[in-house]
Amino acid sequence: MSDSKIKITLPDGSIKELDKGSNGLDVALSISEGLARNVLAAEVNGEVWDATRPITTDSEVNLLTWQNDKGKSTFWHSSAHLMAEALEALYPGVKLGIGPAIEGGFYYDVDFGDQEFDSENLKVLEDKMLELARNKSEYVREEVSKADAVAYFTEKGDQYKLELIEGLQDGDITFYKQGNFTDLCKGPHIPNTGFIKAAKILNIAGAYWRGDEKNKQLTRLYAVTFPKQKELKEHLELLEEAKKRDHRKLGKELELFTFSQKVGQGLPLWLPKGAMLRERLESFLKRAQTKAGYQPVVTPHIGNKELYVTSGHYEKYGEDSFQPIKTPNEGEEFFLKPMNCPHHCEIYKSKPRSYKDLPVRFAEFGTVYRYEQSGELHGLTRVRGFTQDDAHIFCTPDQVKEEFLKVIDLVLYVFNALGFEEYTAQISLRDPENKAKYIGSDENWEKAESAIQEAAAEKGLKTVTEYGEAAFYGPKLDFMVKDALKRSWQLGTIQVDYNLPERFELEYTGSDNQKYRPVMLHRAPFGSLERFVAVLTEHCGGNYPLWLTPDQIAVLPISEKYAKYAEEVYAYMEENDIRGFIDHRDEKIGRKIRDAETKKIPFMLIVGEKEQEEGKVSARRHGEGDLGSFTKEEFSQLFREAAKV
Repeated sequence: MSDSKIKITLPDGSIKELDKGSNGLDVALSISEGLARNVLAAEVNGEVWDATRPITTDSEVNLLTWQNDKGKSTFWHSSAHLMAEALEALYPGVKLGIGPAIEGGFYYDVDFGDQEFDSENLKVLEDKMLELARNKSEYVREEVSKADAVAYFTEKGDQYKLELIEGLQDGDITFYKQGNFTDLCKGPHIPNTGFIKAAKILNIAGAYWRGDEKNKQLTRLYAVTFPKQKELKEHLELLEEAKKRDHRKLGKELELFTFSQKVGQGLPLWLPKGAMLRERLESFLKRAQTKAGYQPVVTPHIGNKELYVTSGHYEKYGEDSFQPIKTPNEGEEFFLKPMNCPHHCEIYKSKPRSYKDLPVRFAEFGTVYRYEQSGELHGLTRVRGFTQDDAHIFCTPDQVKEEFLKVIDLVLYVFNALGFEEYTAQISLRDPENKAKYIGSDENWEKAESAIQEAAAEKGLKTVTEYGEAAFYGPKLDFMVKDALKRSWQLGTIQVDYNLPERFELEYTGSDNQKYRPVMLHRAPFGSLERFVAVLTEHCGGNYPLWLTPDQIAVLPISEKYAKYAEEVYAYMEENDIRGFIDHRDEKIGRKIRDAETKKIPFMLIVGEKEQEEGKVSARRHGEGDLGSFTKEEFSQLFREAAKV
């Protein structure tokens, strides 16, 4: 091949030979003009680039469109620049902080100075964005020296950009320009603003500059854009549905949990129905874990400071932990535990272990504590005290793949039982260009990474591979789940750890009678019970799987005359492990049915004169209506079929 040519390898393995200096759009054109019209960016050797950036060496290239998450992220990052351009046009002298893409859109932090901005200005800003978008201005990348960058933003009088430049190295600074706007940015961006056809400012909030309460509070504008107006309309409809499904709203309506200022922010109180739901989730996973060979352990809510110094959690979470608990003994300090793993390491170390004992699997629903900033707390998804379905597997390097396969089976069992059908497994590997920031031998890393990749392939998982996303102590597999509203959540994680066994000097005796370090796997199919309940609640809109629902039936007597028969019916259901209540209120049956529907009770059993005479119940199903008349035994059988996990 001539020196003027390069080989481009596409995701399907096919190879294109193009001129050196060709870009992502050229690659797309070599396939079809239709594809080229839709390309937003190009992933070159694992790094997302502008579709117009020249490629000068043989490379693996993945073309990104609106259908790719990385394509959407690039689209929304570029839209943040468009919004900033519109802001500067409408509010001369405005100062800009940062404007990243986020899940479901983007935001920009803005200092309006003395100028007024409120909800009445939103439509004007949206219209200005679309007016500028129609100019089809190209996003142009420019490498600049640190001195030139400082000079530009000094003249502009933008102290926020100047502060950001302080932390950058000369030679690593790039500007992006489109239309009349220039921003400090490493990119990448879409080819031009013309791709942006619909825009909506979703929310206005306050945000301290760089997240520090000592700094000035800026105005944070959350927004979203789309390549088609129709897609924006559908998205706004989903957002309305999300409001109805908000776990904080449903948690109150269904009497699952509450918060109390006297107890403390971010510390949920589980009400009886929520506690029942939570306990059933725990029991469900405990049964599965027992079958899979896990041993239950219980550890304290606190630990000596030295435990977390040894584990490294004090260094990592010290600032995010609650203040130490000092005892009467001088110099003795305890912490509310931020992680369960150090405690489990000490359990492993409590007696000698042989290779014949491995793998050892310890499982615990352990409550941990982290002092999250008050502004970051959000219902059950971001709290200060939460319970992890934690387990730690101690095994030999040769057992890692087999253990990974078993954990994947467990995670998928959980997802299937709870109705999560759409998920992607993210394989997070170390950065091959910067191995120095990871601990452990190359041999162990290669074994672990191969084990993860092979296990995911054997299970036929839809995967994405992210280089440089591994933890410093080992590679990991994270499950990214899409809920009913197409939002992505990270639920379920499996991590390989060489760090803690080293720090705690864990050992096992090999077949040659020599001492070896075990490999430690961390796994949590739920993650945290609090967050999992929140996500599950919003996913199913409070209509939980029947086996999980706190109140599965409501027995509704038509009048007090049939109270005794209602109690007989309920007693039979209780004996058959069907949970619920009798609605003895002096209300008309229509009101009782409506209230049971509002509370999302799966089955309503109506009893009156006819039912009492025939020894039957009239059954209704939430959201479906009348099912007909059943004997108690017939309904119990119907229920058992419906409640199968």
